[in-house]
This record gives sequence, C-alpha cells and structure tokens, in this order.
Amino acid sequence: MNQGIRTVIYPVKDLARAKMLDSKHLGIEPYLDGPYYVGFRVGHQEIDLDPNGHSAGMKGPVGYWHVSDIKMSLRLLLDAGAQMQQEVKDVGGVSPTGNRPTQARCS
Repeated sequence: MNQGIRTVIYPVKDLARAKMLDSKHLGIEPYLDGPYYVGFRVGHQEIDLDPNGHSAGMKGPVGYWHVSDIKMSLRLLLDAGAQMQQEVKDVGGVSPTGNRPTQARCS
C-alpha cells in the first residue's frame, strides 16, 4: 500500500543552525539529534536534516514515498517507464510495526 511521501530529507551545510531554525519553526525538538543526522516528526511526516547530503550529491530536498511492498512498487514504476537510479537497499532499523526500512531511487 502506498502511504505517500512521508519523509523529506534536506541537505544542510550548517546542521546546528538548521536544527535551531526548524525547532523554532516547527515548535518541537528533534526526536533524533546526532552529529550525522537530525530528525523531526510532525504528525505522520518526517523532516530530516543531513549535513552530508551535499557531498552525497543532493542538490535539494528529497522526498521518500512510504510503501508496504517496495519490490512491487518498484516493479510498477519500472513498468511505467521509470529508470532505476539505485538498487533497493536496507537503510537500517525496524519500524514500530516490525518492518525493515528499505529504499530505492528511480527517475
């Protein structure tokens, strides 16, 4: 099942400043606050800050669709003409529902 875009990752150059601005703007503190990544949860949306995003090639925010079956969703996209940019990979952790987060990139 497609749950829509629920995670948006922003590449940032100054993590401390971006965290302070987002905390003030959103009115909450981050649920994840590390030197490598900062994450905020607002309702069902995650807004994440990545200080290594620019060096990884991110030129702006990247939205991630949450789906219940990534392989099926990927097949549907490829069958519709999308092009694979990155193979499916495990991005670590286990969700509260017991799912393992994975991602793939298509254009």
